[in-house]
Amino acid sequence: QSSQVTAGLYERDPENRLLARGPRFRISAEMVRDQALAAGGLLSAKMFGPPVKPLQPELGLKAAFGGATDWKTSDGEDRHRRGLYTTWRRSSPYASMSTFDAPSREVCTVRRDRTNTPLQALVTLNDPVYIESAQGLARKITAFEGDPAEKAARGFRLCLVREPTAAETAALLKLHDSAKSRYASDNALAVKMATDPIGPLPAGADAAELAAWTLVANALMNLDEMFLKP
Repeated sequence: QSSQVTAGLYERDPENRLLARGPRFRISAEMVRDQALAAGGLLSAKMFGPPVKPLQPELGLKAAFGGATDWKTSDGEDRHRRGLYTTWRRSSPYASMSTFDAPSREVCTVRRDRTNTPLQALVTLNDPVYIESAQGLARKITAFEGDPAEKAARGFRLCLVREPTAAETAALLKLHDSAKSRYASDNALAVKMATDPIGPLPAGADAAELAAWTLVANALMNLDEMFLKP
């Protein structure tokens, strides 16, 4: 059953107690990462070939298991390929996908569990893949011609495929202004936020402005609506 709802159905059954519509649920672990990369303009369309090693946090495994467990991030577009192509070691699975309920592949799984935990929010807020995606989205936003409200709406549409409400736009602009004020007083912090890990600033870019939009993009990518199936 479709999760889309008409105004009439919503008025009669706002909490879906009468099953007026299908439930919405989060997309799968691989798609969570792909969705973020796509919004940031980074997702590679390359198909087939050997598995790749995208960005992931330093897990400290070599202290316990030796250098054989080192994860050397793939170069070029391979680091941004779809989650389907990610190298998978059953004894050390790709961390963010495990957090979003990807199975270990040790046994056949007919249906995946769907959990909702604080760890998942920590991943999309802090994992280098999602920071890089936010930086990519920020660069798309700043390249867009328009005033701050139009830029905020542009970022919102790229993530959620709808127009923001007035309240949503105001919240994003407030976050942008607050962040820009902070980053304007600390250039080193602004440069780090805008470039690590995506790479150097674009020519002529304002580090504080780009860092502020990166923070806005990170907030957009942490909205529930970003990762829900329609």
